[in-house]
Parts: sequence; C-alpha cells; structure tokens
Amino acid sequence: MGHRLIENLVYTVKDRCRVCYTCVRECPVKAIKIINGQAEVISERCIGCGNCVNVCSQGAKAYKTSVVQINNFLDQGLNAIACVAPSFPAEFYDLKNHRVLVGMLKKAGFSKVMEVSFGADLVSERLKEFLVKNPDQSYINSDCPAVVNYVEKFFPQLVDQLVPIQSPMVALARYIRKTENPDAKIIFIGPCIAKKSESDEIDDALTFEELRDLFETRNIIPTECNETEFDGPAGGHGSVYPITQGLLQTINKTENLVKNDIIVASGNNDFKEVIEELDKGEIESNLISLHCCNGCLMGPGMTGNKKRYFRRNQLSKYLNDKIECFKKDEWENNIKENRSINLDREFQADPVGITDPDEEKIKKALLKMNKTKEEDLLNCGACGYHTCREHAIAIINGLAETEMCLPYSIEVLHTSISDLNSSNKKLADMSQALKQSEKLAALGQLSAGIAHELNNPLGVITMYCNILKDEMEEDSPHLNDLQLLVEQSERCKNIVGSLLNFARKNQVRPSRTNMVSFMKRSLESVIIPENIEADIVSEMKDEILNFDNEQMMQAITNLEKNAVEAMPNGGKLSIVLAEKGMNVYINISDTGTGIAKENMDKLFTPFFTTKEPGKGTGLGLPLVYGIIKMHHGKIEIESNTDPDKEPTGTTFRITLPRQ
Repeated sequence: MGHRLIENLVYTVKDRCRVCYTCVRECPVKAIKIINGQAEVISERCIGCGNCVNVCSQGAKAYKTSVVQINNFLDQGLNAIACVAPSFPAEFYDLKNHRVLVGMLKKAGFSKVMEVSFGADLVSERLKEFLVKNPDQSYINSDCPAVVNYVEKFFPQLVDQLVPIQSPMVALARYIRKTENPDAKIIFIGPCIAKKSESDEIDDALTFEELRDLFETRNIIPTECNETEFDGPAGGHGSVYPITQGLLQTINKTENLVKNDIIVASGNNDFKEVIEELDKGEIESNLISLHCCNGCLMGPGMTGNKKRYFRRNQLSKYLNDKIECFKKDEWENNIKENRSINLDREFQADPVGITDPDEEKIKKALLKMNKTKEEDLLNCGACGYHTCREHAIAIINGLAETEMCLPYSIEVLHTSISDLNSSNKKLADMSQALKQSEKLAALGQLSAGIAHELNNPLGVITMYCNILKDEMEEDSPHLNDLQLLVEQSERCKNIVGSLLNFARKNQVRPSRTNMVSFMKRSLESVIIPENIEADIVSEMKDEILNFDNEQMMQAITNLEKNAVEAMPNGGKLSIVLAEKGMNVYINISDTGTGIAKENMDKLFTPFFTTKEPGKGTGLGLPLVYGIIKMHHGKIEIESNTDPDKEPTGTTFRITLPRQ
C-alpha cells in the first residue's frame, strides 16, 4: 500500500495570479517557481500542506476537487461510507449539533457516516506500545501527511525515524475493510488537502470546503434532514487529535520540559526547524509530535471563521457533550476486538532536494541583480526568499527570476524611465531640427531665386542714382533725396547678399584654431558699450579645434552683437568654453531682457526678428544655425524673461565635435 497518486494536487489559476510572491514566501518547501512572471506549483516538491491556498488573497492557488467524482459515486448508488475527521465541530459550528451533519450526509447518499476518531484511538493504543518497546530512539509521529511528505522528499535519511504506524484515517479504513463490505467506497472528509494523496487505501477525500459545495450541488438543507447519530464504533480520546497536543493526551503523556522526552511543534516554520535539528543530531527526544498546520483545526480545507481558539472552543464543546454519554465499556471492548488489525506502515524515500551550486555561479546570479558587495545583500524578503543568496540559488535552479528582486526591479525601472526620457528628448530635438532643416531648405531655395532676380535691378538703381548724384549741383534740393535712394539701395543690396549667403551651401574649410584666441578676436570685432562687462572663461585642456574660421567668426559675432543689443541698460556678456569627451561646448550668455517663450520656436526662421523696424533683417540667427549645422554641431537656447523666477537673460549653447 502506498500514496494515492494525484497529478497537480495543488495548482495555479493563472488568470488570477498577480505575481505578489506571497505563495513563494509562505511555501515551507519552496515548491513554487516563477516562469515569465507566473507562479507555478512544482508537483514533485509539493507536500500538499495547502499553505499557498490559505495565503493567496486572489484565489490564484487551488487544489484538485473531488466533488464531481463523489457525486458520481452517490448517483450510482454505490456503498459509499463517509469517514469524518474529528475536527468537524470547528467547521460545522453553524449547525444545531453533530447529528444534523450526519443526517445531511445520509441524505446526500452515504450509506454510513463514521468518526475517524475511532481510528485515532486504535493508532494511540498502538503508539503507546511502540514507545514502550523503543524508549531510546527519536521518532516523528506520522499522522500528519504533510510532515511525512516533507521527510520523504527533503530528509529521506530520516524515514526510518517516522513512527511506522498508519494514520487514523487508514486505521479506520482497514477497520471498514475488515468488518464491512470490502468493496465499499471509503470517502475521507476532513480539513486537510494532503490527505487526498496520503494513501491508496481510501477511494477519495473531500475537504470540509468541498463537502459544503457537495451539499449545495445536491440541494441538501439542514432543516430538511433527520438528525442521526454517527455509525459505530464511537471514538473516544481520539477526538482531541486536531489540537496541537491532542495526540499526547490520547497516550497519557505530556511535554515535560525537564525530561525533554517529548517535543511538540506546529506551523510551517517550527516543524521544519525541529526536523533540521533532528537531522543534525541535536535532538534526542523519544517522541517528536509535529503538525504542518497549527493543529488540524487550521487546515487549508476549513472555511468560515479563521480564529484558531474559537475553533478549539467549538471542539471542546462537542467533546464535553460527548463525554456525558460516552460508553467507556463498549469503547474498550471495541478496541480489544480490533487489536488484530494490522496498522504497520512503511515509508518510501522520494528525494527531491536540490544541491547548492558552486560559489562562482551564485556570485554571477547575484551580479545580475547588481549585488556586488556584502552591503548590497538586503535580505528584504520581497522576492519570497529569506535571503538574497537563497534567491540566487533558486534562480540558478530555475525556480525564480531576477526580476523578483524588488530593489533590482525598481533600479531597472528608474534606469528605463531615465533612458526613455533621454530618448524622448533626443527624438523631440531631432524632430525639431528636421522641421527646421526642411523649413530652411525651402526658404533657402525661395531666397536664392528672389536674390538673383533683385540683384540686377538693384545694381542698375544704385548706379543711376550715383550718376544723378554726381551731376547734381551741391545746392540742389534733390541731392538729399538721391542720397537717401543710394543708402536704401545699398541696404537692399546687403539684404540680397544676406539672402544669397543664407541660400548658398557653402563648403566648410576647417583649420586648426586656438579657441581662446579666436573668442578674443570675435569680441574685438564687436562694439561693446562701457556699461557692459565681457569676459571669456576657458575650462578646456586642449584649446585647439578645427573649424572654418570665416564662417564661425560670422556666427559667433552675430550672437555677441545680439547679446549686446539685448542689454540696453548694461549687463554682462559671458563666454564659457568647455569640453567633454569628443565635444567642445561654447556658452554665450547675457543678462539682458530675455526672449519671450512664444518667440523661442521662431528664432531660426528667416526674416523673423524681435528688433525694431529697420534695425534687423531676421537673417542673422538662421545664418548662425546653418553654419553650426554645416560643422555637424547643434545650437540650443535657454532664456528667462521673468525676474521673479531667476535673473533674466539668454544663453546660446553651441556643441561642436572635435572631428
């Protein structure tokens, strides 16, 4: 006789999984792996404790239900016997009494309803005898299937220290096979998921939660059922098995802290800790009573009120009522008559432990999460593992993913956002530059055509005006008119020349130039009033740069003139030279009035100017833009017109590549 094989006893409902890693954190054996952000149960590692089902707030963890199978048994009229675990009073406290529950099961179609507590009594009698015969060795009780699964899978070297006695469920099943119809369908009903796969000596198992579903599907209503007593034999002290120290009470023993011959532990962490210490030879107690849950009262198949001591109180009420009508002589006779039932049990080691990888692989896994130093190992537990090292080992063994590390994921997110913002800015700059280039290209073609058409007529007008001027008497009243015509013709000629310069695709003839000397010459070419302070600051180590001196001088002086004109009441003109990598930066700043925000996008548009009529053509900045672009550089502007925010003024930032 062995385990009842059930594929995927506990599984993930994927569309409900929110990747919170709660199941990873709470699984005592780390039988959860994360694949592409989804939590999946590893069946071969799962011990069926159902803790993941309990802790998942989204209902993403579920277990195989047997409601349909049991309904089929009952619909076929098979001889189905219900074996009810002694923890039922903590579940069905909403019923008038236990007889109502039995009546509901009978109405559902079960031929008999029996208490597993009688099987617990048989096991307790056998356990007392066993401990008397083996007083000098440490043994682990074997009535909790999750604990047994844990030992068989993760501590196979300790299987010989499991008490070789069947659980109360199997003990009752063997009693039924001996005294009832051997072909009867035995259905266990209790709070435990692991019971479903404990033994192939039962035909199926229902949790209390499933039993409520079965009542609903069969429309079983408590008030419509006849109250009926459990079918015998009645259980005795075995009814206290669901309580953490209930087993000890059935064998008349207590946990003695002085003798330390008995250890009792329950809960996902405590039972593991005891087994680990036993494996290391640090424990010498005769009996080690362990429960994966905090007693069967807290099993994952329970519903309703989750309060532990409330449930215990409901069980105590039932036991007190039971004691009043307990027939001790009849119970003792039943125990004696069934001593011959074979309750021997063998355990099968089924190791699934994972060996730790070598240190080099662990370091590489930690490095992927940017954990290079001891202080980087936060051990925050957000990933579901107690330490960063455990998480790294799980990654190597294919159970976890790097992204489960919350600090790492946040760091990656911040980096991604920063990269995205940088990319967006570059795209916006490129889009703006492309629009500007297309605009300038179209205007350049138009400007070239206009310039060529106007150049010859302007030359003729200027020539004849000068001829007339030379022939005119000095006291002629028309001399001033001719002079004005000559001046305005010259102004038109200059505008046409600027248009040609703007439209013409000049070649760049670079030469090695000292940037500081070049900037000093540019300032000397500009008339700077006495109320304006001008200075040049160089932060460059290598002040030599290749560019077209003539074109760049035109661009820089244009910006310097604009800066001077922006400070009619005086101020400061600052030129800062810097370098970084293969780029050189020229910042030309003034403390003038600034440029209005609505004009910023129009600055490089030909013929747009903020100057008074007659004082600017609007071609200066477009020329600057074209010259910088021909040098494969870029030009940016920052300006402020609001003195309440910060000092007013404008800064032109020019970036030029060294190559």
